[in-house]
Amino acid sequence: MRYELYYWASIQGRGEFVRLALEAAGAPYVDVARTAGGERRLLALLDDDAIACPPFAPPFLKAGNRLIGQTANILLFLGDRHDLAPKRDSARLWAHQLQLTIADLVDEAHDSHHPIAASLYYEDQRREAKRRAVDFIARRMPKYIGYFERVLAANPAGPAHLVGGRLSYADLSLFQVVAGLQYAFPNATARFARQHRRVMALCERVVAGQRIAAYLASGRRLPFSKEGIFRHYPELDS
Repeated sequence: MRYELYYWASIQGRGEFVRLALEAAGAPYVDVARTAGGERRLLALLDDDAIACPPFAPPFLKAGNRLIGQTANILLFLGDRHDLAPKRDSARLWAHQLQLTIADLVDEAHDSHHPIAASLYYEDQRREAKRRAVDFIARRMPKYIGYFERVLAANPAGPAHLVGGRLSYADLSLFQVVAGLQYAFPNATARFARQHRRVMALCERVVAGQRIAAYLASGRRLPFSKEGIFRHYPELDS
């Protein structure tokens, strides 16, 4: 099956979590918005009243006749079909739970620079962003990363992966979050990296995978920027 991924053409955003899973699986896909007329197709699907189960917003994935929205939901689907999730129901739910926790962290990372409204410019909420970023760095980021450090330590199969003894989409997503935090908050992330060695080792293992290494070195991997979820403003990186 050749998948169609619908996400904005110029940013990594939440679509990058899906791209990483597709790349790790070696699954054929087209990044629709990055093709000629692709963004018009994306917008048309969002506005199509004939779709019985319409997506609310990108990313969404077209798989045959299915149109699947929400990042964690897409990854649940891909994980089952491309050996990126455990087979046992309890372990599958655990991987999904971890992905939902990662989604919470992603939201908080975004709100560190846009705490009032996503519709406002950063410059319109700079003072509030400074206060939010201080709390995010001091309390929220260590709490989340510390949690994943404990999850790795407690894994009965060993600390190489979050779930079981093989690569899962949760591993890929944790790598993406850490990479985003390193871009947005390089000083703060360097401090917590020394205290969360299992998490950092996991990220290194993800990068060392042949397919992910090839993807990261390719033009398909968009760079981080001040238009995405993770944005670097030096005044917020205390």
